[in-house]
Amino acid sequence: MQGIQISRTKMPKEKPDVTKVPFGTCFSDHMFLMNYETGKGWFEPRIVPYGPLSLDPAAMVLHYAQEIFEGLKAYRRPDGGVQLFRPIENISRMNRSARRMCIPELPEELALEAMKCLVALDADWVPTEPDTSLYIRPFIIATDPNLGVHASETYLFAIITSPVGSYYPEGVNPIRILIETEDVRAVQGGTGVTKCGGNYAASLRAGKRAEEAGYSQVLWLDGVERAYIEEVGSMNVMFKINGEIVTPALTGSILPGITRMSCLELMRGWGEAVSERRISIDELIGAIESGKLEEAWGTGTAAVISPIGEIAYNGKQYMVGGGKMGPITQKLYDTLTGIQWGKRDDPRGWTVKV
Repeated sequence: MQGIQISRTKMPKEKPDVTKVPFGTCFSDHMFLMNYETGKGWFEPRIVPYGPLSLDPAAMVLHYAQEIFEGLKAYRRPDGGVQLFRPIENISRMNRSARRMCIPELPEELALEAMKCLVALDADWVPTEPDTSLYIRPFIIATDPNLGVHASETYLFAIITSPVGSYYPEGVNPIRILIETEDVRAVQGGTGVTKCGGNYAASLRAGKRAEEAGYSQVLWLDGVERAYIEEVGSMNVMFKINGEIVTPALTGSILPGITRMSCLELMRGWGEAVSERRISIDELIGAIESGKLEEAWGTGTAAVISPIGEIAYNGKQYMVGGGKMGPITQKLYDTLTGIQWGKRDDPRGWTVKV
């Protein structure tokens, strides 16, 4: 594999005020690109000025949604340096998604080097304001101009970056969620375990309904029995019930989150009772009604930890933890964000300096 070629922009853009820019709407000066052809493999890794991509109208990604993506962040440390949080886990997950979507896998070390090289080149785009970061979006799309229903023979791997403000500009406040009983996000054997656009498109209608009703997120139930909890919005979800921390098991329809994995490793290290198992909506509502549900929170790259203060189901509203952020939720948030921004020690070696 040849080295990464770099073509610097001749027209650097003005840096935005990240406190005023909506998430994912402003992009840095450069992007990484690499192509694939069957029989040739991945080739021509390069960093070029950020700009539009040229695609044939018959490109298979546009018709059969053969694509995958990831999401992670680069953080500004107190000493001014920049670091990533568990990036190899995102790359490994991207390759698992690739296998499910019949996309060629990436050379993991090259993908990591590409990510680090791009962030280093655009290091000035990593904001310095508290709790801000540079969001990193790697993705692969099928590019064959072919309307036949089969896997593409050519692909494009790209990485773009976007400076983003604090997810909680007014402080971390518990969210209100609505349990979805009509639409489903994914089923076992489908693509729920992958990070692909179709999963997110399928979630939009329910999310819009919830938003119109005054809720922040949808709590998804399984697609077969409509009885077991899976995810909340685009996050994994966790509950503390009578001293036990419970999160839905990865049964094949739930995305294995990097933040989820990090939370489980931290809590087990703290000696907490942690279970990965099926949890029914009846068990959850029963725990609320009996007072055994102590805390609930979502986990994901964007929010890191999102406390849940209210759950609505079948026309009823249930308060969680008095509508306040619980102690385990707070400890997880403080620990993870502290490691990510380099304000706390990283004994597990999760961060990678750029």
